[in-house]
Amino acid sequence: MTTQQQADLIVRNIDWLISVDPTRRVIRDAALAVKDGRFVAVGKSATIAREWRAGSIAEGRGMVATPGFVDNHLHSSFQMSRGLADESNAQAFLFEHMYPYEAAGTEEDDYVSASLAAVELLRHGVTCFIEPGNYHPDATVRAVMATGLRMVVAVSCFDRNKSVTGLLPARMMETTARCLAKTEELFSTYPGRHRERLMVSASFRGMNNSSDELILGLKSIAERYGALLQTHACYSYFTRDASVVQFGQPEIARLEALGVLDEKMLLLHAGWLEPEEIALLARRKPTLVCCPSSSIHNGYGNITVGRHPELMALGVNVSLGSDHASSGTVDMVQEMRYCACGYKEARLNPRLMPPEHAVEMATINGARGAGLADRIGSIEAGKEADFVLFDATVSEWQPLYNPVSNLVYSATGNTVRHVFIAGEQVVRDGRLTRVDQDALLREVEASAARITARLDMKKMLKLRWPVE
Repeated sequence: MTTQQQADLIVRNIDWLISVDPTRRVIRDAALAVKDGRFVAVGKSATIAREWRAGSIAEGRGMVATPGFVDNHLHSSFQMSRGLADESNAQAFLFEHMYPYEAAGTEEDDYVSASLAAVELLRHGVTCFIEPGNYHPDATVRAVMATGLRMVVAVSCFDRNKSVTGLLPARMMETTARCLAKTEELFSTYPGRHRERLMVSASFRGMNNSSDELILGLKSIAERYGALLQTHACYSYFTRDASVVQFGQPEIARLEALGVLDEKMLLLHAGWLEPEEIALLARRKPTLVCCPSSSIHNGYGNITVGRHPELMALGVNVSLGSDHASSGTVDMVQEMRYCACGYKEARLNPRLMPPEHAVEMATINGARGAGLADRIGSIEAGKEADFVLFDATVSEWQPLYNPVSNLVYSATGNTVRHVFIAGEQVVRDGRLTRVDQDALLREVEASAARITARLDMKKMLKLRWPVE
């Protein structure tokens, strides 16, 4: 008789389990066992039942299990900006809408915004995200850690306050020394806290508003702490051309000339590339973050001109990011569909970007981008137990012949039922377990009123129909 081993949690009778493990197993009638926050066994329900017992048993019948999604790019402080930057090109989006919005935000507003972002991410199956930086990182940490979500945090850095792209608001203008000092402070404040759910990154928010001195200084800090260095790059033709005007070379070529382009870099958007830059990326292999809903919403052209499928084929790690609520959705399930279907349409090639590639981008590739592939991104023994259970009994999932196809092409994040991070259930039946969502939404309403009172809403909103 087999002696059963003791686990803390067993989820059994899962209809389909998409593991994204090294062999990419998809398991029917699956089960998983969790102990001390890690997967200790993954396999058929009968096998797990024979070999493991646990004090807590959860039923997975009628569900599809996936690894927790890893969103590699989300501005949590922009969560309160939904509807404030529609029908705007790249330059207008930044300098007429989002920078004024960001400059108007207080620490309290950013706390509410980050709280709302965390709720939306968790409800849609995201268990870890990368914040590119804002002006109130402490408030962001407090808000996000309260929900149980994992995060890579950064502080916003710009030091070229005026460029050919525009002039930053006065409240956002800072010196190189100040940017480097506050980045050092962030690293010294947070390492090792919050039960390893919080990591720190260095970030310069935009290349055309960042000096060589700032970029090199942040790279030095990142190297000392073994951390990521991230930046927005090549997301629009106007940022690419502005780089050529100001620095005599396009953005990726500039990073190469500075000696900072490597596997520890996270390049956000990375659509508008010169031919020689494609070769540089294939050689240096930073992570590229495709943000399809952002590009589609504002017409940036990153799907039309981007080379993410080809760069993936060349061994470059390409992940997904939802970017911000001002482009509408913050839902990695929909981002997978936008990416897969967008590239098929742009290239007139239905074989391009199959659903398996999209799922990898949202899970294991995202974990690599965050520097956490040894800990999360797949359901396999030894990794931390971040996983999602989708309600596959609803119409969007039926009929269920191929769960990978249904996940990417027909489901949405609203079909998430349960979410676990390090074995802890942080979403139960679509509601967060650690925070009061109803109370938070009341705070959102009050914060929205404060923000709109500080802005010229006639410039922000695009209400074309009469409001009575």
